[in-house]
Amino acid sequence: MDAGLIALIVLAVFLFIVAASGVRIVPQARAGIVERLGRYTRTLDPGLTLIVPFVDRVKPLLDLREQVVSFPPQPVITEDNLVVGIDTVIYFTITDPKAATYEVAHPLQAIEQLTVTTLRNVIGGLTLEETLTSRDNVNSQLRVVLDDATGKWGIRVNRVELKSVEPPRTVQEAMEKQMRAERDRRATILTAEGVKQSAILTAEGEKQSAVLKAEGARTAAILRAEGESKAIETVFQAIHDGAPDQELLSYQYLQMLPQLAQGEANKIFVIPSEFNQALAGLGGAISSLGGEKPRKPKPSPEARAAAEEAAAAAAADAAEASAAARAAEAEASSAQSTTPRELPPTSPSP
Repeated sequence: MDAGLIALIVLAVFLFIVAASGVRIVPQARAGIVERLGRYTRTLDPGLTLIVPFVDRVKPLLDLREQVVSFPPQPVITEDNLVVGIDTVIYFTITDPKAATYEVAHPLQAIEQLTVTTLRNVIGGLTLEETLTSRDNVNSQLRVVLDDATGKWGIRVNRVELKSVEPPRTVQEAMEKQMRAERDRRATILTAEGVKQSAILTAEGEKQSAVLKAEGARTAAILRAEGESKAIETVFQAIHDGAPDQELLSYQYLQMLPQLAQGEANKIFVIPSEFNQALAGLGGAISSLGGEKPRKPKPSPEARAAAEEAAAAAAADAAEASAAARAAEAEASSAQSTTPRELPPTSPSP
């Protein structure tokens, strides 16, 4: 192979390399800055682009998509002199690649420092409670200030978010205690209201129960009184229809006296004044058996049965009275046994 052919091959390779260096492919959502002999010439758009080799120089491509940057916590003093740590997140977009390249040296660092200073100005006019509850207001103020400041840099700030607000540990403990006390207060109030409603419902139920019991007792007493009245009327009418004589009544009266005297509580028995009349009537009946006076006609069997029923009712009443007397005596004896005896006063020693 002669020297001319070798030189031709070398020249072809050199021309190919030069032509390849003049071709640039810019991806989508990217932008390139072309400098010719150190001076800005144009901005490369996405696609295939040709430049002059060894004369034009393409700076690093810029990303035109929305970017997210999170800054570390920054200490900020609130209006009530509390130091809080605030994390911020910024969403921005490069709108002018030329300005973003030549107007600011380090865009991210510049945005971070501008965010810190603006955040301190905004938070310095708010208290801790307002800072925790007014994040939307703080975000909007930061976005307006940052968008105005970064507009000449070819950067548009879309959103600014406070990622976290960390008050001091002592303040957090005080807030937790306050929140716990508030929850305990609400729980106590709810418990008290529940107890109140329960007591009201219980009282209403007892009231209705007492009213119903009283109505039932009244109805039972009325019916009992009516029954006793009917029974007394029936017995009284039967006695009067039977026309019992004086001797029979005196005999029944004397039979009831032992029942009246029964019972442990009956320590003293007083003979009623009618006892003499009953004995006189009974003696007259006995003497009439041997005399010549005509004897009164005997009562009919119906009258005698009615009289016996009256005597049985009187006996039942006497038994009830005796039981009541025994109960009263038992209560009196128990009261005397439980009452402490008084000691006689002691005379002072000489």
